[in-house]
Amino acid sequence: MKKIDKLVLDAFIGPFLITFFVVVFILLNINMLKYFDDIIGKGLDPLILGELFFYFAIFTVPTAMPLAVLLSSLIAFGNLGEHFELTAIKSSGISLVRILKPIFFFVIILTGVAFYANNNLVPKAALEAYSLLYDIKQKKPALDLREGAFYNGIDDMSIKVDKKFPEDESALKGVIVYDHRQNDGNKKVMVADSGRMYTILNERYLKFELFNGYDYTEGMSADQNLGGKKGKEESLTKTRFAKMQVVFDLSSFQLQTTDKKWFQGNRIMRNLAELDIDMDSIHNQILYQKVNHYLYKPTYFNYYLKKDSIIMPEEVYKQKLLRDSLARIPYRDRMRNDSIKTPMVTSPARPDSVSRPAPSRTVVRKTPAVDTQIKQGTIRSNFIARDSKMDSVHRARYDSILNGPVTRDMVQGAANNARQVKSQIMNANVTIDNYARELDIFDIQWHKILANSLACIAMFLIGAPLGAIIKKGGLGVPVLVSIFFFIIYYVVTMQGEKLAKQNTVSVGVGVWAADVILFIIGLIFLRQARNDARLFEADFYSVMLDKVKQWLANRRRKHVKLA
Repeated sequence: MKKIDKLVLDAFIGPFLITFFVVVFILLNINMLKYFDDIIGKGLDPLILGELFFYFAIFTVPTAMPLAVLLSSLIAFGNLGEHFELTAIKSSGISLVRILKPIFFFVIILTGVAFYANNNLVPKAALEAYSLLYDIKQKKPALDLREGAFYNGIDDMSIKVDKKFPEDESALKGVIVYDHRQNDGNKKVMVADSGRMYTILNERYLKFELFNGYDYTEGMSADQNLGGKKGKEESLTKTRFAKMQVVFDLSSFQLQTTDKKWFQGNRIMRNLAELDIDMDSIHNQILYQKVNHYLYKPTYFNYYLKKDSIIMPEEVYKQKLLRDSLARIPYRDRMRNDSIKTPMVTSPARPDSVSRPAPSRTVVRKTPAVDTQIKQGTIRSNFIARDSKMDSVHRARYDSILNGPVTRDMVQGAANNARQVKSQIMNANVTIDNYARELDIFDIQWHKILANSLACIAMFLIGAPLGAIIKKGGLGVPVLVSIFFFIIYYVVTMQGEKLAKQNTVSVGVGVWAADVILFIIGLIFLRQARNDARLFEADFYSVMLDKVKQWLANRRRKHVKLA
């Protein structure tokens, strides 16, 4: 590695690492603010929160990597230009493209790392993050008794405390406990002058120690009969106690882990190979629906166009052949098993002879059963002759019905059949549209994995030449310029995905539009930087303005001479 390459890489790698972690931290805070209300007040373990933040930090890598490349390249080349190091290198005969080459190869490596993260790490992190977030949302808030208010967080319990003591969190004053575990109303109440509350057995149970109180229990009356009917009055038991211990189960307050298989079907939790399988399955479902649509056509039209033939599209016809071949597989296996079980006949006189199938011979013997069959055949021929006469009668009756007047019931039945056919066709079209929309969503995610990775190169082509043109280091101008181009990238990406989901543009155009636009802008900046353009200097625009004024003045003089 030459000294110039080492100089340029040292100027880029340091700002890149700093800006990458800063951008990840900012995006993580922005992302976690959406779930702030679901996390606070749950009494979560710090390790659980750390795990959640770590997974969401990995989830922000696809967005943080291109932005970090843009900002660090702006800072690196802005510092080189501000300290005239870039001018010194150019004066020695080294072109700007040669100066960009080491960082360009480093950005290509970063692109590979970004692709690996987008394709492997991000789907797994998204699965872990959102499954853990779901468990946190389902978790009950931490036990928090407030003075003068009933707390109903514990199952089948209602607790009220008159006063709590800040110097001793477990001490309570004026405790009322309603026990609803029998599901028969407020028939069991405990009232205590004071008490203590603390958790036991690794916070799985809550223990109350109540002092100087009463236990009220309302029961059935003594005159309750055997039929289960209650009397007019019920008994009331009042028990005084000096100390009572009550234990409540807090298992519902523990974080329950949900099986991740219920979340892994989401598109953001799939890599390229899995997305290909998902899209192939959805495409087969669309073809399956279309095959059914064509096969149900004879049932839609009982009379009109009943014998009309509709040619299936080639893709749909191949799907029909595939489905028919798969449907015949069990019958093939059954036929193969039947052929194996063909009966064999072995001669008893020669036990060592080879078994062979018994020869089929047809022997006709005149038996009473045969005579009966002949008689039945004669009777059947008589019935056939009689049926031919009945057919003519039936045809005449059918003709009279068809040629008769159309009644209101006939019209109503035909209209109902038409509505039913229309409803079936509309439902089939809605199903196909839903599958097609889902296919577009998975296709967008497939392209996003590649587009977000290659965005690093597009951002570098903007940041490095622009930093050489601006010649301003630090975090002032580079941050403003980075935010401006990142907003362009974000808006174009979101709008492109929206148009792709609406089928206004193709998926490829919608997802790759931002990368293509930034790539073109980067090439324009690279051309201007090679020509040492002064796009961000006031003298440049004042000279351009003077040229425009001079051109307008010359044109005005020409018009005066012609007049």
